[in-house]
Amino acid sequence: MTRPGSLLLGIAVLLALAGSAGAQAPDRSAPPKPGPAPSLKLPAIQKLTLTNGIPVWVVERHAVPVVQINLVVKAGNGADPASKFGLASLTAAMLDEGAGSRDALGVADALDYLGAELTTSSSYDASFVNLHVPVARLADALAVMADVAIRPAFTPKDLDRLREERLTSVKQARDNPAAIVSVAFPLLVYGPSHRYGISGMGTSETLRSFTADDLRQFHQAHYRPDDAALVVVGDVTPTGVVTMLEQAFGGWKAAAPVAPASGVTDAPQLKARHVYLIDKPGAAQSQIRIGWIGAPRSTPDYHAVQVLNTILGGSFTSRLNQNLREAHGYSYGASSAFDMRLAAGPFFAAAGVQTDKTAESITEFFKELNGIRQPVPADELAKAKNYVALRFPGAFETTRGIAGQLTQMIVYDLPADFFATYVQKIQAVTAQDLARMASKYIQPDRFAVVVVGDRQVVGEKIRQLNLGPVTELKVEDVVK
Repeated sequence: MTRPGSLLLGIAVLLALAGSAGAQAPDRSAPPKPGPAPSLKLPAIQKLTLTNGIPVWVVERHAVPVVQINLVVKAGNGADPASKFGLASLTAAMLDEGAGSRDALGVADALDYLGAELTTSSSYDASFVNLHVPVARLADALAVMADVAIRPAFTPKDLDRLREERLTSVKQARDNPAAIVSVAFPLLVYGPSHRYGISGMGTSETLRSFTADDLRQFHQAHYRPDDAALVVVGDVTPTGVVTMLEQAFGGWKAAAPVAPASGVTDAPQLKARHVYLIDKPGAAQSQIRIGWIGAPRSTPDYHAVQVLNTILGGSFTSRLNQNLREAHGYSYGASSAFDMRLAAGPFFAAAGVQTDKTAESITEFFKELNGIRQPVPADELAKAKNYVALRFPGAFETTRGIAGQLTQMIVYDLPADFFATYVQKIQAVTAQDLARMASKYIQPDRFAVVVVGDRQVVGEKIRQLNLGPVTELKVEDVVK
């Protein structure tokens, strides 16, 4: 069912696009001339603070009697010690495996009784405890959420169980070409000593080394009220919900001194193209990743990059997908992405392709990667901008969606008007902006080309492409 609020947002965006989209088919020779787009009206954010200093952002949504609460801790996988990659991820996963006076089953039973959903997770930039609950059960659910976030048990038995699950996942990844390439590409681009070069989950070696004390120390150092925030969206009032939050989280005090400033720094950029062929005998498909180090989330190029990537590989009608899937039938789907983080994350183009068309697919990849560096036709630019803008309201349709967007504002310290000006800034992107973005971020002669496939079938044809040095690897060289 369409929510009234999301319908209004959609109408607002459609009005904003009316001047640029036009009622008639676009003309390549006559670029659209959009007028000034009206501001997109979003729900008001009411900002408060608990007595212990935790910021609280509240958005009232009274259509449905539910509430979403996200606790954001500004320490994620990027805070892992150099010898303990995967510690933040495992710490977050262990939070709800027993907390306060409840064991793991007790936490699950309490949440089930309240009709609540609670998740714990980490990204490279932050860790999260998220709660979705009927508003009538909010106070009781907050007590469980606070136990999970502040008083996790980290019992050795539960740690061993989660450890074995993750070790099994690593073993299973060695049989899955898509999983292999997703681990191999960042490793080969960033290197094993950079945090972005290793999976957020860590490696078999680090997973085996973690103790319950390691998790407790990480939690004490990084899960602290002076480096956290709460986002609340739903059928609440600021005064009423802050009273409940104060009872649940107001007594939270830092258990350790402030940890020394740490984080992920930008890695050295690639200088020359290199091909890596990871042998997976008998693979039905070849998995391809092509790219390098992209941009941080803080880049002033953010909006132009969104439009550029939409044209290249960020939508079904993108150039890469239309080429490899629709025109040639080499793949079920081809795409590209900028994974933006606090430091510069990876840019890559990707597809799983027919084994016997691996070399041909790589050729088509580079055709599009080089082609995006040429002037983009006016109609294609207008279509991409409208696509990005029209998708924007969908992120605000639910309490979870709104909370997720506000969480990103906190993690990346986005400006207060980021959402209100998003559509206007997307529509303001010009062909000249795209040319500048492509020249800066799409340099195919310096990309890493990572292929997971049957070397006996694809190896010689890949070498004949003369893309650069070719290094052959085994699966165990990259899936640690």
